[in-house]
Amino acid sequence: MENQMFREAMGKFATGITVITTQKDNQVYGMTVNAFMSISLEPKLIAISIDEKASMYNILQETNQFGISVLSEEQQDLSMIFGKQKDADHTMEYAFKNGVPLLEGSLVQLTCHVQTTVVAGDHIIFIAEVTSVESREGEPILYFGGKYRYIE
Repeated sequence: MENQMFREAMGKFATGITVITTQKDNQVYGMTVNAFMSISLEPKLIAISIDEKASMYNILQETNQFGISVLSEEQQDLSMIFGKQKDADHTMEYAFKNGVPLLEGSLVQLTCHVQTTVVAGDHIIFIAEVTSVESREGEPILYFGGKYRYIE
């Protein structure tokens, strides 16, 4: 099976959009991630999957902590900026919790500490314990079939 065929098939699964952020040497790093899921309630664990070619692949292994901002429908630009689809047209503002940068206005903000990693093909799965959570009302932005979608 060809990679493009597999990619298109996986694009038929609608996902929410998150931005993963961390800080190293007083610099914030982030990337858009839709490979995110909850794993366990006790303890509270989540998982994210990062491509081995992504700069965050090595950075997260060094910092061992990160934030997850679940994006709202108003935050498509942030998804595109952190997904390197467009350049930022303003200075990014972050809220810090537990020393971890998070995006303001997100539906959910989690801080996480890496518990274990699993190499899976050309990705690494970070399994992390959630150390804080904040949530607000609003609608999510979704990704389906290579396009942003909204709940109506």
